[in-house]
Amino acid sequence: QPMEAVAAAVIESGGKIDSQGTDYLRAVFRSRWFRFADDVEFRFDGGNNLVHVRSASRAGTSDLGVNRARVEKLRALLDQAQ
Repeated sequence: QPMEAVAAAVIESGGKIDSQGTDYLRAVFRSRWFRFADDVEFRFDGGNNLVHVRSASRAGTSDLGVNRARVEKLRALLDQAQ
């Protein structure tokens, strides 16, 4: 069920899910103005009851903090869901 909560948070945040399994989810978020794609991956670690996340821009050298802000927003949504 943790990945179901992650999927709901991704959709609520405007992401599109590319692939989803019981312990893995991959999503794409696009920037509002230039439609740059950012890849976000989640892996559920059942042994430690953690969800690991990786968020990265596909292009450019700086995202001006967008990926970090996105992860923090997703974390807040997941905390609310608990």
